[in-house]
Amino acid sequence: MSAILNQKDTMLYRRFGKTEKKLSAITLGGMRFVHGWDEPRDVIPNDTFRQCLSTIQMAFDAGINHIETAWGYGKSENVYGTVLNEELSIPRNSYHLMTKGNALTAAEMYDKVEKQLRALQTDYFDFYGWHGINNDELLQQSCKTGGSVEALLKLKEQGIIKHVGFSTHGPLSTITKAIETDLFDFVNLHYYYFDQRNLPAVEVAKQKDLGVFIISPNDKGGQLFKAPQKVRNATAPLSPIQWNARFCLQNEAIHTLSFGITEPEHFEEMRGIFPLQNNWQTENRAIQQKLDAFIHDDLFAHYDGYNMINDPSGINIPQVLRLRKLWKCYDMEDFAKYRYKIFQQKDHWFPGVYAFDSHIAKIDTSKIPTEIPLQEMLRETHKKLYVPEFKLANK
Repeated sequence: MSAILNQKDTMLYRRFGKTEKKLSAITLGGMRFVHGWDEPRDVIPNDTFRQCLSTIQMAFDAGINHIETAWGYGKSENVYGTVLNEELSIPRNSYHLMTKGNALTAAEMYDKVEKQLRALQTDYFDFYGWHGINNDELLQQSCKTGGSVEALLKLKEQGIIKHVGFSTHGPLSTITKAIETDLFDFVNLHYYYFDQRNLPAVEVAKQKDLGVFIISPNDKGGQLFKAPQKVRNATAPLSPIQWNARFCLQNEAIHTLSFGITEPEHFEEMRGIFPLQNNWQTENRAIQQKLDAFIHDDLFAHYDGYNMINDPSGINIPQVLRLRKLWKCYDMEDFAKYRYKIFQQKDHWFPGVYAFDSHIAKIDTSKIPTEIPLQEMLRETHKKLYVPEFKLANK
């Protein structure tokens, strides 16, 4: 097992599966820099540069030793490359670096990796993830003989990539199939208190000794930085972010969480997560019991709809019902609206159509439990969460 890089007494470190690297339990994610999504990707505004600089300095001071980014994060790779190498001149062997990208051919994959190496000003990546194995079709295309995952594995043989993994927003079945290919060393997936569906995938990853990286526990995990008072009261004296991190990390098969930390106060809140005891403390269990009890605030919140996956209606019924539960039981209406509006973009990252009456009419009713008024639940949820896009009329 390798030495712990940038070790501090205030941080927890865990073995990242078969990679044998000891990662900080909190990863510095690179998705949320100011102006980060503006084109062109290689032009870095001064405020983006200053924010990245201060964030990296605070992260290293806090004992974080893992930096994560992706081709799909806009300016992120370029600003990291500039700050880490040109401004701070941080030795490359003093931190772990993960980036991600996707392509459907080997040639495209080689080209993208070369561009990423230049942007990040490095000659190797500790971890490279195929970004977005979100359905079975993408799994088959990426992992086929002569495909893009094979290209990444050849780069691993050359030492340009040390460990190959994948990230996913896909269904549990696809995640499990990808893990069971035995092609990967780590997986980046969603798992947190307010969405525990992928726990079986975490368990399969543990059996295969994969590193497990949790994506966006603070934002996709419920926008916990602006959690409703009902949730804040339940997690006190911890903040919702602190408690959710402890909930994730109490499972030792989970190794690191990606935090969208960009400001000093984010780091102060992060420090309140630790120390993390090996056993699930009495205080933490009591908080979970309070949160668990809220599900009884709605008569039908226990029904998750996973027996309706791939329903002919095109509605992502399990995800709509999850958002309904968060609204009804946890007062998380703003978060539910934030996620509901992503539907109907015909995108594999968050698939599904809105619960319009025309779509509800196509539901396979034979699968609906007799005691569940599913159509009414979907109509009610759509009415509450749907926010039409307003467009100015042409003059």
